[in-house]
Amino acid sequence: MFFFDLLGEEKTIPYFCRSMIKYTTILTIAGSDCSGGAGIQADIKTISALGGYAASAITAITVQNTCGVKSVFPIPADIVKAQIKAVTEDLDVDAIKIGMVTDDKIISAIAEDISVNKIPIVFDPVLVSSSGHTLVAPQALALLRRQLIPSCTLVTPNLPEAEVLAGMPIQDINDMREAGLKIRAIGCQAVLIKGGHLSGNDMTDLLITGQTQDDIFQYHSNRIDTKNTHGTGCTLSSAIAVGIAQGLPLPEAVEKGKRFLTDALWAGKNVSVGKGHGPLNHFFNPQKLMIK
Repeated sequence: MFFFDLLGEEKTIPYFCRSMIKYTTILTIAGSDCSGGAGIQADIKTISALGGYAASAITAITVQNTCGVKSVFPIPADIVKAQIKAVTEDLDVDAIKIGMVTDDKIISAIAEDISVNKIPIVFDPVLVSSSGHTLVAPQALALLRRQLIPSCTLVTPNLPEAEVLAGMPIQDINDMREAGLKIRAIGCQAVLIKGGHLSGNDMTDLLITGQTQDDIFQYHSNRIDTKNTHGTGCTLSSAIAVGIAQGLPLPEAVEKGKRFLTDALWAGKNVSVGKGHGPLNHFFNPQKLMIK
């Protein structure tokens, strides 16, 4: 059995070590985007581009393109649960990313399974549409709070989503900090509030891991002039999940994820894909599969 080291030289793996060689594996649980820019497709592209092995469990089939979502068809909850079980009972999963879960039965099925596996989880809540409409019914939102969020390592809402979860308006950094503390009090280990909806050129994200000032981390980046922003939330949360799977401390995993997102936005900012908000360039610098 052979592999190549970092210098490209062929090496032989001793027979007694072969069972120990594994890929760094991330399971994404999310909806499918047939246009390829967001959802499961963006997650798999991100994980693969960063050198992770991507497994998936699909929660919904969406009919969408760069101009918007036309229809959503939830997958039966028992099938979602069966997908997760099939992956986790066979593969050595290092981290889980959860995206679109708006059906209460699916939420319960996911929460029941992940509470048993004890795998680090990044949850990117899809709660509000780009036009400002709430996508989650009150019953499902209550289940998110009670069953899913308390099991998460990190929750990554944008400002409208954070307003729903925290039950308060957010206008500035101070509001982001207060909302983050409220969301963290639901039971998750940490919250990353994304400030892309704030006005101005400085896009500040806030990571809150505890109650003190030392537990609050700010990440700054300049706004990139592009319409190709489809799938940014999916991409960031998946990139962070890869960092966690690699064993990085959470602040470093977030920093690495932010850097990947910024570079992918920049690399794809002038590329025309579709008539609306196009995708990022996930493969601007693809990495080889990580072996642990």
